[in-house]
Amino acid sequence: MRGGRDSAGSANGPTCEAAAVGYLDVAERSWPVLNRLMGVHTWLYRNSGGRIGEHVPFVRAPMLLLDHVGARSGVHRTAALLYVPDGDNVAIIASKGGYPQHPAWYHNLKANPETSAQIGTERRPVRAREATLEERERIWTRAVEVWPQYAAYQARTERQIPIIVLERRES
Repeated sequence: MRGGRDSAGSANGPTCEAAAVGYLDVAERSWPVLNRLMGVHTWLYRNSGGRIGEHVPFVRAPMLLLDHVGARSGVHRTAALLYVPDGDNVAIIASKGGYPQHPAWYHNLKANPETSAQIGTERRPVRAREATLEERERIWTRAVEVWPQYAAYQARTERQIPIIVLERRES
């Protein structure tokens, strides 16, 4: 102890840095369970033709299935993600729960932007791109309205959380 403070914080509680590290430790241990749950969700969504899975109880934001190809591996993957409607397009938020790194699907879309998404019962070909500054302000506000945790995720990380717009494209 130095000056009345310990490594976890002070007499008033843990520092923000210690709380963020603690959160990341818990989240890291939770990923195996969350991945299994999301795998079941993805299976139900896909195998019901989108009739089950777009709307999840207690979650205000709708969910889509994003197909993407590994940037290095070339492996085809699917991620269930919250989305924000934006006209004929949809936007997804590369938050990864406030982790310091972007999610793998973000890197995959940067390398392979032409892909597809299942939104409810519709499977559509899309082209992924980062939101413009104007789009970002509008979409971020809506994203935080439907999933307030995004604001906490942004506060937890030094990186600016990217917003990816999925534009409908011809098949």
